[in-house]
Amino acid sequence: SRLDSFAGIGDAKALDILGQVKASLGVGIVTDIHLPEEAATASEVADILRIPAFLCRQTDLLVAAALTGKVVNIKKGQFMSPGAMAHAVAKVKESGNDKVWVTERGTMHGYGDLVVDMRGLAEMRAFAPTVMDLTHSLQQPNQSSGVTGGKPELIATVGKAAVAAGANGVFIETHPDPSTALSDGANMLPLNRLYDLLKQLKRVHEAVQD
Repeated sequence: SRLDSFAGIGDAKALDILGQVKASLGVGIVTDIHLPEEAATASEVADILRIPAFLCRQTDLLVAAALTGKVVNIKKGQFMSPGAMAHAVAKVKESGNDKVWVTERGTMHGYGDLVVDMRGLAEMRAFAPTVMDLTHSLQQPNQSSGVTGGKPELIATVGKAAVAAGANGVFIETHPDPSTALSDGANMLPLNRLYDLLKQLKRVHEAVQD
């Protein structure tokens, strides 16, 4: 049922796992925060604090993230124009933190679909490094089943277009078996397809460099 939707394992346990991943693999960590009071705790492990799309206009959350000194990655609201994201970026910079990115994740198209306007990548890159979220942008929210759908078969298409349009980076949700994922499985990339996709995107990136 909708009330049984997976809602996470709790902040403390999640950050402990992320800390173990960071230590064992030597990689940077990005994680979402949803409340201002989560910023300081998450920053003890995470290198990048990401602001969810529906919260991108919440001043207290943006300021709290900025004050940690970490990179703040703000996802563009599905209801926002690309240019309007300049105001969210300004809130972080005015708090004394110039390390701020934005992420494109699609714009609502009707009641149950999202579209990506590649022009927005160029517009947002004018004021912040811009990441393309390849999997959330292919969601189909508000389905009659109550479970979010998706179009994962288009991940490569949108990815190549975004990199060609100048995206500074990509975000991809992946899973060994998306059909068993606890969240967002309908728009995930199977893990065994990730390496080949990254190779393709790298070739596109190299081809469009000046």
